[in-house]
Amino acid sequence: MRVNDTPCGLKSSDPMPLKHSPTATTTGRKTSRKSAAAASANRSRTRPQQTDASDRTSPSTEADSLSESATLETLNARFLESLIGYNARRAALSIIGGFMERMAMYDLKPVEFSVLSLVLHNPGITSRQLCAALNILPPNLVGLVQSLVKRGLIVRMPHPHDGRAMGLHPTPEGAALMTKAEKTVTESELEKTQRLTASERDTLLRLLQKIYL
Repeated sequence: MRVNDTPCGLKSSDPMPLKHSPTATTTGRKTSRKSAAAASANRSRTRPQQTDASDRTSPSTEADSLSESATLETLNARFLESLIGYNARRAALSIIGGFMERMAMYDLKPVEFSVLSLVLHNPGITSRQLCAALNILPPNLVGLVQSLVKRGLIVRMPHPHDGRAMGLHPTPEGAALMTKAEKTVTESELEKTQRLTASERDTLLRLLQKIYL
């Protein structure tokens, strides 16, 4: 039998197997890696830099803030400023702030100061008279008077003309305390109303008293 002339007994029609060179394979892999690295570098250069959302400020937000600030600086309060109650309240807040600071050394609240002042200048005043003068409800005055009695600032004594009532009198300690407190309050109010002349201050007092007296 005739043997083909092709090596390894392959037929002449069979394709010859390709021989892969180790050097060629290694070179191809290195080339692929270099190409991938170059492509990754290009993507990094062309990719837009990410910015933290907290660092970005919208132009419209800045404009709104500026607009709001401008509006607050030019508020229209003409109607409120035409109201006596509004102006009286604003003035009272300004004065009462100084009062609270100065009265802290005497441990006196506004209503306690008022009660002690009336007792000091009206020895023997009754609780009913205090309620009417200060517009205080009787149940609220009971605890207040009891507190001042415990502090040794006032005492209860029988009323000389009404056996059913008790008159309130300042103790020596209470009188000494109120003498100092009233002087301090006067200085505080003069400081808070220093932009008023003496005549204007008297006029303001008279006009305010025409409203509630």
